Order: sequence, then C-alpha cells, then structure tokens
Amino acid sequence: MKPINDRVVVRPAAAEEKTKGGIIIPDTAKEKPQRGEVVAVGPGKDGNLMTVQVGDIVLYGKYAGQELNFEGHEYLIMREDDILVIL
Repeated sequence: MKPINDRVVVRPAAAEEKTKGGIIIPDTAKEKPQRGEVVAVGPGKDGNLMTVQVGDIVLYGKYAGQELNFEGHEYLIMREDDILVIL
C-alpha cells in the first residue's frame, strides 16, 4: 500500500481484553482503540513534508480515518492532521 498526498496508513492496536484490575471486558463493551502503528506514509501535500514516519506509534481521534481490510488485516487510512501525538 502506498498512500497519496498527506494520507497515513495505521494498524490499530488490539483492544484491551482486561482492565488493570483484572476484569475481563466482553466484546460488546470493548472500545475502539485510539492508538496504532504507522505502516505507510504518503509523500506530503503542497510541498509540506510529513511529520510521521513508518514505525511510529501514534494516538488519533476516536472517529478518525477510514477503516480498510487488506489481506486479512485491519487498517485505518487517515490524514496526517487526524494524528494527535507521536509516542
């Protein structure tokens, strides 16, 4: 996959299975992860270089990006502006 312009492809982290106290979370109550690993980065837009790089762990907004299933894996395609912070 090679995104265009200022797009970034992120592999979301797995949803938490347990709380810190050891309580198992059922599938219906799991929250959508807001953290993931950047797997592909576009070239940038209007001469602006991209800040994120492949391999960065990032946090993004709860409803950011478009979901994509590619070769059996779940990904999110989003604009670099949707990324809140690089960890």
